[in-house]
Amino acid sequence: MQKTFTGRHMTAILVGFFGIVIAVNFSVAGIALHSFSGVVVENSYVASQDFNGWLKDAKAEQNLGWSATARRDAAGRLVVETTGMPASAKLTALLRRPLGTPEDRTEVLSRIAPNRWVSKELDAGRWIVRIEADADGQHWASEVPIG
Repeated sequence: MQKTFTGRHMTAILVGFFGIVIAVNFSVAGIALHSFSGVVVENSYVASQDFNGWLKDAKAEQNLGWSATARRDAAGRLVVETTGMPASAKLTALLRRPLGTPEDRTEVLSRIAPNRWVSKELDAGRWIVRIEADADGQHWASEVPIG
């Protein structure tokens, strides 16, 4: 005996399908709301007034010819390798989590070779690293993700 497909079967399928879609959407929206505060700058008008200054600073930093790359080594430390920086450079790493519970920290990097710097051990996971270098009255900064 073959069972017939009725309107009740179709209704159950549609209600089940859309119920799952709606549940997933609400779950993802809830996760998004709790993991990102939405604040990029505290006052966008004030930030817009500083924009031309930021462009000028970025051009000056670019003209220095300094560069840096960052990675995590096997021991879990942040390793920064630099190019073109003077021997008197002092490096600082500002670390922040891109997702989840906000976590910010600052590390003064220790030089272990002429162009290599390390931090203390980092917690596992993704980080956005802002590397700042100061030498001979000049300032340079760059941001790189690691993880």
